Amino acid sequence: MSMRTITFLQPRRLTFGPGCITDCTAYIAALGKPRVHIVSSPSMTTVINTLRVSLQELGCKVTFDLSVTAEPTISMFEKALAYARAAGPTCVLGIGGGSPLDVAKLIAAFTYSEQAVQETFGIGLLKSRDCHLVCIPSTSGTGSEVSPNAILLDEEAALKKGVVSTFLVPDATFIDPELTYSLPSSITASTGLDALTHCVEAYTNLFAHPLVDLYALQGITLCAKYLAMAVQDGHDIEARIGMSLVSLYGGLCLGPVNTAAVHALAYPLGGEFHLAHGLSNAILLPAVFRFNAKSTPDRHADVARALGAPAGLPDEETAALGADLLTQLAEACGLICDLGRHGVTRGDISRLARSAMTVTRLLKNNPRSIEQADAELIYHQCFLG
Repeated sequence: MSMRTITFLQPRRLTFGPGCITDCTAYIAALGKPRVHIVSSPSMTTVINTLRVSLQELGCKVTFDLSVTAEPTISMFEKALAYARAAGPTCVLGIGGGSPLDVAKLIAAFTYSEQAVQETFGIGLLKSRDCHLVCIPSTSGTGSEVSPNAILLDEEAALKKGVVSTFLVPDATFIDPELTYSLPSSITASTGLDALTHCVEAYTNLFAHPLVDLYALQGITLCAKYLAMAVQDGHDIEARIGMSLVSLYGGLCLGPVNTAAVHALAYPLGGEFHLAHGLSNAILLPAVFRFNAKSTPDRHADVARALGAPAGLPDEETAALGADLLTQLAEACGLICDLGRHGVTRGDISRLARSAMTVTRLLKNNPRSIEQADAELIYHQCFLG
């Protein structure tokens, strides 16, 4: 069997399980009483205070920055970076959703670097990282806790841009599903659909690989089973564990395979209209799925069956059912997947499509070539009224 060479880059330590956040303080202290800089958001204040006290009792110096209150922009990152540089950390601890984790990863890389972040947008352009990096997710979606990616909004271009580098893979990650108990249902839904999109785009990717397929299909299966349950009851520990696994599996797919057209078309929606990333993906996923299924109906049929489609039908019919199941799952989670309900007009489509076509690092992964006219058609299909 012929296949391309693939490289998995994962945290050297990955701890998973309810309550495991308590393990991270001993791990960090064992680094030799480091200067720890915590990057997070105000919603994590209680958890951070507990960690801070524990770390200080173990002899660590602790500073913290709770300024990541939204999906991060370049200017937000630069302010956080200036604060981190003043603190002079030897270890950066990111805790929270994908936004704080992405900022923490970049701070760990840039605190002692002479590079500007704008020089590193793309793949493999970051030169080094001098701070130890620990990540603790509090949502089940981005997979940033194990991925080599970090995303910032370029405000001038009104487009999200990614830094992809081996140096952004954390040294250690602690995934505690109990931290997701307090997530509102809307965020549970949108972040869950983001994780699902990672898995779907990895499995249907032009560069899909059997090693990644294992994670991708299992993530899709678990999301179909547990996402609506987690939305309906945030304290359902079985559902929260299941969705934490979905996020982990999706994140593991990002390094070796990455995403494709859904994410490329989602970036302008986040950049210009500030739609939550997971919601943008949820809106676009069924339309892109239908578009791509024409080129690889067998792979898309596999996804559909993982979502719950019956076996025994031709691949084309099964794949079509998969798109419907994606729509139904988003609706069951209470997401409004109509671009027209989020401030976007059909007059914006041409501009959005032009912007999306610049995200070539993701579009090159798509199983079917997308041109400007195709992107415009996909956006049009996301208006339901």
